[in-house]
Amino acid sequence: MMLLADGTVEAFGLFLTRTSALVLAAPLLGSSTSFSGAKIGVVGILSVVLFLSGGEPLGYAPGIFEFALLAAREVAIGLFLAFILQLVMLAVRVAGVMVGHEMSFNMANLVDPNTGTQTPIIAFFYETLFILALLAADAHLWLIRALDASYERAPVGVMNWNSAAPEAILEMFSQLFKAGLTFAAPVMVLLSIVSVLMGLLIRAVPQINVIEFGFNLRVLGGLVALLLFAPWIRPASDHLLDALMFHLNSGLNALEATNG
Repeated sequence: MMLLADGTVEAFGLFLTRTSALVLAAPLLGSSTSFSGAKIGVVGILSVVLFLSGGEPLGYAPGIFEFALLAAREVAIGLFLAFILQLVMLAVRVAGVMVGHEMSFNMANLVDPNTGTQTPIIAFFYETLFILALLAADAHLWLIRALDASYERAPVGVMNWNSAAPEAILEMFSQLFKAGLTFAAPVMVLLSIVSVLMGLLIRAVPQINVIEFGFNLRVLGGLVALLLFAPWIRPASDHLLDALMFHLNSGLNALEATNG
């Protein structure tokens, strides 16, 4: 009977840890932080396939404390990769929240079935469209490829951590926050014009009920703006998809560790 090489089980456990962190935290793979039968199956299959395709035994059996540190590093790497996608989703959420605020829709929230948290209606609408665009562009496969590449750039069993990762996160956050503002800009401009016109009209006709009239006008203006600028959602989504691919590659470069 052939025995496993030293560190084989531990190496597979580290593969399993990084994959679990990514699957739990990535929106496309299920953003709720609880395990289910489907998630366990996805984690198990991905871990086995990735380990058989490129995994190697550690060559030694690490102690409990050392293995805990190695596992914590794997969790951090998996969360880092998932956080890149979360940042892209944040850009869409920022756009939806800003538009919803101008439309006075932020008082009405929906419960996101994935996270269990309340989400403004317009933000939920934008996020749903963008997730569909991600699935249509096979972004879930990009994540799996990025996970596979991460095992080459940052092998398991290595304790060093590239200090470029925090800097990459800050750079991504600033760029994607600007992308969210750009995503919402056309609708926000039209709603701002509606707000100015509403103020002039109320000034000219003081008898108008400000609250009722203003709410109805903002909702009507927002819906008209969403309809008029609907064709712009496609190029804006394409831009965010390109940003996701670029930042995934940047994240992998930031994670690259030297063997030694």
